[in-house]
Amino acid sequence: MRRIASWILFAALTAVLVMALAERPALAQAPTGPQGGPPPSQQQQKPTPQQSPPPGQQPPQSGVSISVDVPVVTMDVVAATQHGDLIPNLKKENFRVLDDGVPQAITNFAPTDAPITMVLLLEFSNDRWGGFFSYLSKYWSQYLFSNLQPKDWVALETFDMKTHIEVDFTQNKDEVLQAIYHLYFPGFSESNVFDALLETIDRLKDVKGRRSIVLLASGRDTFSKHTLDQTMKALRGSDVPIFCVGLGRVYTNFLDSMGSMNPHMDYLQAENQLRTFAQETGGFAWFPQFEGEMPDIFRSVASFLRHQYSISFTPSGGGRDGKFHKVKVELVAPDGGPLTIVDQKGKKQKYVVYAREGYQATKPGAAD
Repeated sequence: MRRIASWILFAALTAVLVMALAERPALAQAPTGPQGGPPPSQQQQKPTPQQSPPPGQQPPQSGVSISVDVPVVTMDVVAATQHGDLIPNLKKENFRVLDDGVPQAITNFAPTDAPITMVLLLEFSNDRWGGFFSYLSKYWSQYLFSNLQPKDWVALETFDMKTHIEVDFTQNKDEVLQAIYHLYFPGFSESNVFDALLETIDRLKDVKGRRSIVLLASGRDTFSKHTLDQTMKALRGSDVPIFCVGLGRVYTNFLDSMGSMNPHMDYLQAENQLRTFAQETGGFAWFPQFEGEMPDIFRSVASFLRHQYSISFTPSGGGRDGKFHKVKVELVAPDGGPLTIVDQKGKKQKYVVYAREGYQATKPGAAD
């Protein structure tokens, strides 16, 4: 009987010990320190930080965000007297911008002081006398480089049937000059200036800086895939000024000196095309007859690019009608009347404002 009682007592003690050991892991996992606050299901989520709206803009209601795409038109403008002297120190108040005849508020105005970013585009084809225009563009283009500064960027392209990138953008002017020196033998007889301009404009879309194209060519297009109308439409949608140096007069003058009775209508048309390319984009066109004119021409190109004013405006009509808008930039006095420019002797000077002639508005809903 005593042995049975001892066995019962041993079993009871063993059960108590097992229960105590079973509870130890649960206690070891219990968090230490004071516990408080609501249970996890009732804890509040941390609010997400919200950005403050820009000054003058109301915050969106009911968590709805509204994005509005407002087009901005930026134009580079140069003002010069009838004698070609640039007009410096103009203020924002001296400019009036008309979009299809409607005055616009200028939202940004500043003289441009960025380095020049230029594509030198040369006709280098076998057209006319085994490459007469190639010879002129090769040797006359070298007068450009004395007017460039170390900080300026320049690329060299040539064209015949196709456009060729000879040197990509570089600040090493000697590299470009060496590439010009090594242009030996023109290839095709075709001179596809329309295609060359469109391809160059397309390449410049992703290039930052004060971009421009200096074109030395006869202006004759022989076999381009694009038409003149297509070329003009693309140039109107671009903000890259084109400075054209027409080479045709040297050729036609020589023909006339040899007794030619040909009216040279194709070269007259080519001149008109080059002049239109320049006017539409805010550049300028020259038609030299002698090599001695080239230093002044390239000096003028550099002066144009270094004395531009950058003007921006948001079209009051929305600028989303898909149409071409004619833009006119005028110089005005502080009272709103015409600005008077006088020379050192106090004589009134006529002046010209150079800017691209307009912009191509995007269509409603069109993706940029």
